Amino acid sequence: MASVALAVTDGMLHFELSLAHEVFGSRPAAVTGPWYDLAVCAPAPVRVERFRLEPDHGLDRLAAADTVIVPGWADADADPPAELVDAVRAAHRAGARVASLCTGAFVLAAAGLLDGRRATTHWAHTDALAARYPRVTVDPDVLYVDNGSVLTSAGKAAAMDLCLHLVRLDHGAAVANTVARRLVVPPHRDGGQSQFVTTPVPAPENHPLAALFPWVLERLDQPLMVEDLARQARMSSRHLGRHFRAVTGTTPLQWLLAQRIRHAQELLETTNDGIERIAGATGMGTATTLRRHFQRTVGVPPDTYRRTFRPEAVLTGGHRSVRPGPVR
Repeated sequence: MASVALAVTDGMLHFELSLAHEVFGSRPAAVTGPWYDLAVCAPAPVRVERFRLEPDHGLDRLAAADTVIVPGWADADADPPAELVDAVRAAHRAGARVASLCTGAFVLAAAGLLDGRRATTHWAHTDALAARYPRVTVDPDVLYVDNGSVLTSAGKAAAMDLCLHLVRLDHGAAVANTVARRLVVPPHRDGGQSQFVTTPVPAPENHPLAALFPWVLERLDQPLMVEDLARQARMSSRHLGRHFRAVTGTTPLQWLLAQRIRHAQELLETTNDGIERIAGATGMGTATTLRRHFQRTVGVPPDTYRRTFRPEAVLTGGHRSVRPGPVR
């Protein structure tokens, strides 16, 4: 069971702390197998905005965690407490994956974990982060940045995106989507990098494409083109493109490809289907096409992805089979 430690001290933001606690501290009923062992770590009872929080452990426990989450820091103009900075630095040296939510990036920067790395934070504080820590490459235009052992997110909703990204890395797309459904949030939003991400179906709203998205998702096995989507939406292709950009931030074809890749991820994780069959089920046509797009989007071939999230999967006589055992 992987351990997650929330690094908390006076002055943390309640929203980011709460959402991290909800994601990593509550295993969804539909998810079987081990979940995270969550601990709240602080030097003493702390004030988180208007709440008093009693920690589970001291900050020294961070060094024993697999993942350390640093929630948003309320006063980004002030230097974070030295004991928190030292504990986060020590945890990273001990091998922990360290992630900051919103202005928690200032703690990581003070610890030197962002030196020479690309990072982000809430858009209102990106200039301050760049000015105070010039060795950090601050990107104000992304939702989150994944550097492997060090991750940073923008504010509020982007903090949820990063938490779901971590669940996706640890447990796969299907489990991350289950968590998202329980929390009634989109499954995932593109963080700005290509590793294990998808573009979401926006939450139901009163926009012109609200009825189009579920229609498309029910027909991913079909060779849909922009003209097909425009015809279904009863608008011109140009008009459709403008609405797609406004609602999803991307083009119809890019969004459609992302949904095909997302569906392929779920099938690789949850079925024994071969690559050729998955290519047909996702509208890719051939295994070669699926492999090319999957490698470019996800960063690894489909077979490697399946072995990552289905370590018990083996090839027998040229066909994929699965040994009994829990799915990661």
